[in-house]
Amino acid sequence: MASRDSQARVAEHPTYRTIREWREDERPRERLLRYGATVLSDAELLAILIGSGTQGFSAVDVARELLRRFGNLTELSSRDVSELRAVRGMGMVRAIVLAAAFELARRLQAEPFSARKVIRSPGDVARMYIPRLRGARQESFHVLLLNAAHQVIREVVVSEGTLTASLVHPREVFRLAIVESAAAIIVLHNHPSGNTEPSAEDIALTRQLVQAGKVVDIPLLDHLIIAGEAYVSLRERGLMEA
Repeated sequence: MASRDSQARVAEHPTYRTIREWREDERPRERLLRYGATVLSDAELLAILIGSGTQGFSAVDVARELLRRFGNLTELSSRDVSELRAVRGMGMVRAIVLAAAFELARRLQAEPFSARKVIRSPGDVARMYIPRLRGARQESFHVLLLNAAHQVIREVVVSEGTLTASLVHPREVFRLAIVESAAAIIVLHNHPSGNTEPSAEDIALTRQLVQAGKVVDIPLLDHLIIAGEAYVSLRERGLMEA
């Protein structure tokens, strides 16, 4: 049964046609094939990703509603799945597709080699992450993938949201490093409690990562714990090796 919104839309627009009923030179996919992606509007490009609409509401209509709600592509690209789903015509699958597409676009953005963050000390890492994590209420485990010049090529959150978020498996960490051809890694996690002291589990994980790094020839340079405005480097504490 059609929703009230759909029924109202059909009533308001009795000449409503699905995209399949549009002339071929009006359809986004056909226009892209014929003229290339650059000629399409933001709404048309979004419509291709969305794929299909709902009764009385085409994929282009859904796309226009997204742009109307969030203002522009930049604002839209920063929204999470739950926010995207709140827009009429957007279901879980469509929202996930858009979120994935926006993340791919972010990763493809060209960044000058010289502009990449260079890690020279634990303090450099702390300055990057203390502003992000000072108000965090949940624990999260981050991996910094570095090139041979100790520049950050990617930052990844491996786990978050539980009291044991820092207890990741070395396989998860080094799978990312191998895929990205990292020369080295640094890991860190936060203690929302404000206590910077490493637990026995933190130390054990660090030593596991050190050994795993030796196996795959991607060294672990440090493991930092951030708590509020303070941090601890397990390397500086001499806790990296058994």
